[in-house]
Parts: sequence; C-alpha cells; structure tokens
Amino acid sequence: METNKLNVMGREMQISEGMTFGELAKEFQGEFSSAILVAKQGNTLKELDYEIKETEDITFFDLTHKEGMRVYHRGVSFLLVKAAKDVLGEDAHVVIEHSLRGNLYCEIRNPKVEISEELLKNLQDKMMEYVKADLPIHKKTFRKDRAIEVAKKQGMQDKAKLFRFRRASNVNMYELEGFYDYFYGYMPPRTGAMQLFGLVAHANGLLLRFPDPENPAELLPLQMPEKISNVFMEQMRWCQLMGVSNVAELNNTIVKGGFGELVRINEALHEKKIAEIADQIYQRMDKVKVVLIAGPSSSGKTSFANRLSIQLKVLGVKPHKVSLDDYFLNRDDTPVDENGKKNFEVIEALDLPLLNSDLKKIIAGEKVELPFYNFLTGKREYNGDFVQLGEGEVLVVEGIHGLNDRLTAEIPAENKFKIFISAITQLNIDDHNRVSTSDCRMIRRMVRDNQFRGRDARKTIETWNEVTQGEEDNIFPFQENADAVFNSTTLYELSVLKQYAEPQLFAIDPSMPEYVTANRLTKFLSYFLAAPEKEIPNNSLIKEFVGGSCFKV
Repeated sequence: METNKLNVMGREMQISEGMTFGELAKEFQGEFSSAILVAKQGNTLKELDYEIKETEDITFFDLTHKEGMRVYHRGVSFLLVKAAKDVLGEDAHVVIEHSLRGNLYCEIRNPKVEISEELLKNLQDKMMEYVKADLPIHKKTFRKDRAIEVAKKQGMQDKAKLFRFRRASNVNMYELEGFYDYFYGYMPPRTGAMQLFGLVAHANGLLLRFPDPENPAELLPLQMPEKISNVFMEQMRWCQLMGVSNVAELNNTIVKGGFGELVRINEALHEKKIAEIADQIYQRMDKVKVVLIAGPSSSGKTSFANRLSIQLKVLGVKPHKVSLDDYFLNRDDTPVDENGKKNFEVIEALDLPLLNSDLKKIIAGEKVELPFYNFLTGKREYNGDFVQLGEGEVLVVEGIHGLNDRLTAEIPAENKFKIFISAITQLNIDDHNRVSTSDCRMIRRMVRDNQFRGRDARKTIETWNEVTQGEEDNIFPFQENADAVFNSTTLYELSVLKQYAEPQLFAIDPSMPEYVTANRLTKFLSYFLAAPEKEIPNNSLIKEFVGGSCFKV
C-alpha cells in the first residue's frame, strides 16, 4: 500500500493511501480536551469523512477553536431539529433565529406549543439518545431539482425556495436516521461528538446552549442581555411583517422588482428610530449635556452620529461633536499588550483625567479648547478648536468606550445619555442557517477599507480576530448600560455589498492563511442576488461603506 509523508500537528507521519481525516484524528484525540470536529489541510477545511489526498500540512480542531465551534453549532442544531420531529411529530418546525452571547435563540413555529420544562427535558433527552447511540451523519449529494423535492417532502419550504436561486447544479444535504437537512458549512461525522449542550426557555422560544470554548466541560454562562434581546425580537417581527425573513425571500423581492420599495421602507425605519432617540434626548435636555455613542467596528457609528445631529437640530438642539480619538495618550505613553504591541483599544490608551476635566468645564459653561490627535506624529496638538455650550446645546461623543462608566467617571449620570449602536441582523439564510452579525460587519469593513483606506480583504480578515477580541473586552460587556439601542442593519445590504466584496475575496489565494475565511464568505455571498445601489439614498448608513455618503465619514 502506498504511503505519503505528511506533517500532522507538527509531527512527520506516514499516511496510508485511502485513509480519512477521521481515522487519522483518532491518533491525536488524546491531545484535545474535546472531540476533534474538523481538519484543516493547507488553508482549506476538510470534513473528517474526507479521504486524505493532498500532501499539505494537516491541523485538527475541536470546539476550543472557532472553526471547530462552528461545526459543533451545526451538529447540535441538527440534533434539535431532528429531536423536535421525533418528539412533536413530523410537522414540527424549528426556526434558529439568532445568537445571544454564544448561545442560539430558537422558536418552534409548528405546532404551537408551550415551552415548558417538560418539553425541554423531552427534547434534550431525545438529543442525548442520538449522542449516546453515536449515530453516523451522512453527507448526501443531490441534483438541485431532487434536493428541492426532498426539502418539500420534509416540509422545509424555506430550503426549497433557497435552492431555486442556487447556481451550482448539486446540493449537499446531511442525513440522520432518514431525516435530511441542509446546513451552510461542515458537520461532525457522528452524533457522539456532541456531548454537551442544554436547553432553557427564553422569550417565545428557547435558548440552545453550548460549551464554553475556554472550558469545554462547562456550558457558557447563561447571559440574558435584555436590551439586545429586545432589539433582536423587534427586528425579527419586522422581518416577518416585511415578508423578508430569509435570503430566498430577499432574492424573490429583487426578482419581482420590489428592491427599491424595500430600501425605502428600511431607510424610513432607520429615520424613525433615530428621530425617537433624538426625542428621548430632547425630553431630558434640562439635565443631559453629553451624548455618548458606542458600538463595534463597522456598525455605522459615524453616519448615525451625523443623522442623530440632524434630528437634534430639527428639535432646536445644537450638537457639538467630540471624538474620543483626540484624547489618546501620546504614542510613547500608550500601554502595550502581552506581546509588547501598542494597544489603542483599551480604555487606558485615553487620557481620562484630561477628558473628564474638559467635560466638567464644558458642562459648567466654560469655553474649552479641544485637543487634536495627530496620528502621523503620535502626539496631541491644539489648533484653536474651542467649544462652549449654550442653552439647548449638547456634546456628541463618539468612541468605543462610550458605555463604560470609567470613561466619564467624574460626570454625573444625569448629565449623560448613552447610545449603543450595532448591526444586529435577523435575516437568515433559511430557517436552520442564520446570518452571522459578525460576518456582516466584517464584510462591511472589508468593503469600506478597500474603498477608502487602501486595505485589501486579506488584511481585514487577518486583523478581524484582534478587532472582535477588543469588542468583547471593551464594548459588549457594557451594552446593557445604554439608554437607547440602535440597530444599523438593513435587510438589503448584503445584496449590495456582495458586488464589492466578492472580487476582493476571490483575490485571496488558497496559499494564504486568510483563504479559510475568504472561502467561507464567498460561499455565503453566493446565496444572494446582487442589487443596484442606485436605490439607496445618500444619507444611508450603508453609503458609509460603499461610498457616496453625503456625510464626511
């Protein structure tokens, strides 16, 4: 039998012809804290059932790695969908809606059932039956027309509609004990790989709980961010009202010529929400002097701040913009991370005493000269930019630490109004495949960075983990401190961003480490039909990313 010499997890090994990644993984399972879920060869992910044919280096991932956790999410979701069929009947229909701090919010749409402790126990027991039986999960390839028939037969009209827009002639579906489902991405080879999960009632449905990647033997802490959850639920109801809950319905809207109306309604909703926030500020103008706007990367903070300022002016309130970037410490004084790299993301990178001193003086009615941070020299300068608040005037402060009370510790709470802005998408690929909010923001940033900052998609992907880690540390823990939450997502945006992002993603060569993510995003965007941006008004938050905004962004 022929053998090939390969580097596997840093070790030289002889690999027999016909060996699968799963067979090879057994030799390394003891080095992992949980079941191995997927392999990477070169810069391409491989399911464990795949036969090893190339000679590039091989790495294995369990759920402690983000790629492994994605596979684990799909596998456990498959168990839940199958369990609902077995417990509630063939017509049972689970909809996986969105992520809440690492767990998944789901609803059972058919039949209408009360989410009781008994039902959750029955579902979880059934899921655990599959796990203990260590059943195989088979990948089956169908011609597109046959895949549509299978989906319809199992009552999954959402998938049947999605497959209609699929350009490829074949569709891969997964089978468990005769039940077929479609998932965007890879799947564990057997049910025995999914040892830990949980179910708990939440809102109108349930939370599907997952292990903590940092401690795989324990479930993630159960966090219920009420304000963010409410935004998700509001967005979900609005998607249903618009008849655009998934990609197939969005594509159908484009095909039928309804894209322009969808844009106008979405933009009207944004305007209404921004006006409502401006009204809240106006009602507290006897006390509020500082409006703080915070949000993760590519959430549209700058455009939002400009549109909020316009709405405040409509109410007779004069806003003065202040950027937290101008309060950076001189570069020589910037704190460093564990690798000795300057860390501009932490709150300690800001001159907090100076910021609070300036704010207190401004609130007291004094005239204050604002600093300007010169990013070329790495030093703070003063260029004669003075601000003094009069009657009916407020400061609008934009920056990632706006919700952290440490930022403005010396400013009384009654003088502050905090706004959290994020791109919280409720659009799903189909009922069992959600659209990641993080992926949407990464695509936004990729397009903007290429358009206006001279950065290619590879660089955006390379730094994204660092960006999101900064958000986890400095933004998301404080989001419930907000007085108002604004959701900057639009139902239509991925159909517009697609035409800018795809060429950049295709430019990333398989030899590059970023190819794993690029390949995943390319496949993801392939579900969307492209739509023209001419329908989008120039004050839209999306114009901040594709260009043509009437604001200085």
